[in-house]
Amino acid sequence: QVQLVESGGGLVQPGGSLRLSCAAPRPIFIVVWYRQTPGKQRELVAQMAHGGLASYADFAKGRFTISKDNATNMAYLQMNSLKPEDTAVYICEIYNDLLKKSSGQGTQVTVPS
Repeated sequence: QVQLVESGGGLVQPGGSLRLSCAAPRPIFIVVWYRQTPGKQRELVAQMAHGGLASYADFAKGRFTISKDNATNMAYLQMNSLKPEDTAVYICEIYNDLLKKSSGQGTQVTVPS
């Protein structure tokens, strides 16, 4: 499985913003962002289909925006109004134009309380 490269995580104060990026080697058909915290099940954050239709977890609605750039094979997750409970490893998973699935190792987002 091809590994994706995620970036953009870091330490941010409550109320701050981060933009996560995910670089894919081929055009992106579907992109899904998950997050994982120790001791908890991985949870879906947002997903975007080929046509651009996006859906979000309830906790992400109104704060997070998923997007993809078909010209550069990049996917993004803009996160605003971050809260301590958003602290997690954020993982990008994509299905490319050949419908092959790839995922990354994740990028750490930390929002201190």
